[in-house]
Amino acid sequence: MAFSGMIDRVAASLLVGLTCLFGLREWGVAVPASLIQMPALLVVILLGIRVRATRKAFILAGIGLSVWLALAGQDWLGISRNGLEKAAFIAAFFTALSTLRNVAETSPSLRKAGRFLASQPPGRRYGALTVGGHLFALLINYGSISLLGGLASQSAGAEPDPLIRRLRTKRMLLAIQRGFIASLPWSPLAFAMAVTTAVIPGASWATAVLPGLGSAAIILATGWAMDSIFKPRLANPPKRTPVEGSWALLSPLFVLLALLAVTVLGIHFALDIRVVGIVMIVVPVIAIAWALMQHRSLGADADFTIRARRYLDEELPGYRGELVLLMMAGYIGTVGAPLLQPLVSGLGFDTDAVPAWMILALLVWIIPVLGQIGMNPILAVTLIAPLIPDPEALGVAPSALVAAIASGWALSGATSPFTATTLLIGSFGGVSALHVGLRWNGGYFLVTAVLLTVWVLAYGLLL
Repeated sequence: MAFSGMIDRVAASLLVGLTCLFGLREWGVAVPASLIQMPALLVVILLGIRVRATRKAFILAGIGLSVWLALAGQDWLGISRNGLEKAAFIAAFFTALSTLRNVAETSPSLRKAGRFLASQPPGRRYGALTVGGHLFALLINYGSISLLGGLASQSAGAEPDPLIRRLRTKRMLLAIQRGFIASLPWSPLAFAMAVTTAVIPGASWATAVLPGLGSAAIILATGWAMDSIFKPRLANPPKRTPVEGSWALLSPLFVLLALLAVTVLGIHFALDIRVVGIVMIVVPVIAIAWALMQHRSLGADADFTIRARRYLDEELPGYRGELVLLMMAGYIGTVGAPLLQPLVSGLGFDTDAVPAWMILALLVWIIPVLGQIGMNPILAVTLIAPLIPDPEALGVAPSALVAAIASGWALSGATSPFTATTLLIGSFGGVSALHVGLRWNGGYFLVTAVLLTVWVLAYGLLL
């Protein structure tokens, strides 16, 4: 094995071990902090060797902030360790989700379901893809955009008229993207909920899921309404082609979602374990069982041993750029927050004097605005959260703050040219991520942001 391959295998093994250890800690096992923090540091170092300069800049920024903490006379070591804990949590959560994505991508039934959604007639194509994209996102996260985006592009590419092909591609991709971002305010498998509930005192997924579902409904409904209102009127509409298959093709997706929901929620309410901790253990177990089933049904095409080796040697290390970015975003936000607080106070800005309604409204808007200058939502949230007064001091429930932050996170996923969602949609649509965020989603953002602000204020102050 080449040296680079050995580094990748070690980093992948550390990530798997970190996921197991973090999951066991969530389940009440006494795991020493050093067994969490040191592997996280090693993973960043090993993966950072082969990432591009922009990702290395995040590592240097984290080192620089730690040095700044030490020079400022703060407890730089303790804060840095907290930052490594946050980075470890993000890495473990990402690794757990990647196991399910790995198996789902080789599932013939899910691919058939995706192809069925992409082949719907114009009258119900947007609705089918946005709801389907939402359901796929609950299961395979960003993999939903890759799977459905590829099938949508393939379906639209069969249209001979270039104008119709371009319009159809845009509408189909936007349906998929908006279906995906609608999962962020409520899905237990979404980083938005995992990170936000961890940084807001007293917050939990169980209490935040209902307002999150309200935000998701607004995101989905607004996209469908705007697509229906502003859809192009063509002089020569394309001929409709018969749709192969039936809605029964979605049944495997519903079975998997039901299995996840029953298992995760059942354990959560029975044992009072945090949902993120359950996800770290249960999702890989389900993925392994699913992989073994594919091994039996597909044979050599899905050999379990070959799959596991490829996962450790190629797939998991292949996420190095994304992992370094996410882990360092959590670290930088954690170590940067103590440095930001005195700077904000020095400017005469007292967050304790800001009314609750203004804080809730600002949270919906500030995260997507910061996304325009390249600030990852994880970084933005971990930086901003310590500046927010406790929910009790504001007179609102913790779930109201979670709803506001997660709603802003979702909007950032639709507009920021630096997020994976806009980058993926842009690549499938043949346009830049900036074009997707501002041209394709600019009007949608303004309308949805206003509606989400009203909803967050109504929930936080009235409901």
